[in-house]
Amino acid sequence: MILTDDERRMLEGEQGPAVQKAMELLVRYAEALGAERFVDTNNVCGANILTPSMMRHFKSHDEAFSKMSLDSDETVEIPQVKVFSCQLIGPMDREQWEVQGVSREFYEGTMESMDYNARHGIHLMNTCTPYQVGNVPVKGEHCAWMESSAVVYINSVLGARTNVEGRESTAAAMLTGKIPYWGYHLDENRFGTHLIEVEFDVESNMDWGMLGYFVGEMVEDKVPVLNGIRHVPDLLRLKHFGAAAASSGGVEMYHIPGITAEARTLEEAFGPNRPRATFKYGEAERRKVYEELNSTAHDRDVDLVMIGCPHAGIEQIREVCNLLDGKKIHSNCELWVFTPSPIRKLAEQNGYLKILQDAGAKLMSDTCPAIGQFLPKGTKVVALDSAKQVHYLPAIMNVQGWFGSTADCVRAALTGRWDGGLH
Repeated sequence: MILTDDERRMLEGEQGPAVQKAMELLVRYAEALGAERFVDTNNVCGANILTPSMMRHFKSHDEAFSKMSLDSDETVEIPQVKVFSCQLIGPMDREQWEVQGVSREFYEGTMESMDYNARHGIHLMNTCTPYQVGNVPVKGEHCAWMESSAVVYINSVLGARTNVEGRESTAAAMLTGKIPYWGYHLDENRFGTHLIEVEFDVESNMDWGMLGYFVGEMVEDKVPVLNGIRHVPDLLRLKHFGAAAASSGGVEMYHIPGITAEARTLEEAFGPNRPRATFKYGEAERRKVYEELNSTAHDRDVDLVMIGCPHAGIEQIREVCNLLDGKKIHSNCELWVFTPSPIRKLAEQNGYLKILQDAGAKLMSDTCPAIGQFLPKGTKVVALDSAKQVHYLPAIMNVQGWFGSTADCVRAALTGRWDGGLH
């Protein structure tokens, strides 16, 4: 490792024992990766909220942060974070925790952990989509983010630079402002590797999710380049595309020439590379993906409809409200919509919260069923408009998962039955 004078001073303990422990961790991490140096970062998104079950093993939050987040054998006093730092999605809704089946002990213990993070300068965004609520890194900015769907979005759409980091590396970066200079921080690793010839007219949110799922399966953790996109996708569509590609294959970056940040043309997307392989996405591939995403479901009676993975923006909440149109959720079904808490406030100001409540639906924040591992009691069948969530939730919570459009899902909530299909 080639260390700057500032980095060497941190490693030698001149900025305190916590910063020293953080640098020791980062040096071990960088050496394991084969990185030769660090890069400065002033934008870190991590996950340091600890639940009571985790805290039972520690005498204090400083001890928990030292041992869990800094991999330290000893407890050190944790100072204020050095750089702009944000908390990602958490284990519960701070306002509707009782609806989610959370005990008071769990609630109070988790709130203590949140308060600890806030006192240390970590902003409690509590969302998997920080870019929807103010953390919008610029092209070329070096970041240290967890959360695969957020990483693929800022790398590709915004042209910021990060790898998928973990609890420990982001915690250490918060205290030092350093992260190993490797992977997608380097120019040469950001060029395309595989070509996807899109022969189907991809336009809806549902179709962008299915395309993402296909792409992830085909290229795994490489850099796909999409050719043949006829309509400029918005934030929502790219959010669903990237989340699906990151779930099925570990994609952290992609290019759509003329649309994403670093590729004005197909040639620019590949740079010095030639495509290692070319894959076609047409009607047959689309149908196969749809069938795969619905492979866990067979019962048509739906217990829960969940919308908001990744967290829903205000436009998707509005869409749900328009689809409800004064109707009532079926008595045997629940409709839960998940969004960042600032967007929930915006939804309330616009009257959307009242529309949802009048219909019998719930608008929640800070978490989701896959992260918090909660569902309404007795839930066996869930309907989802997210390819990412239908990939994870059936396995995590042992439920059946139907995948379809937002309209399919809202209709299931109103009727209690799944009648979605591929149109």
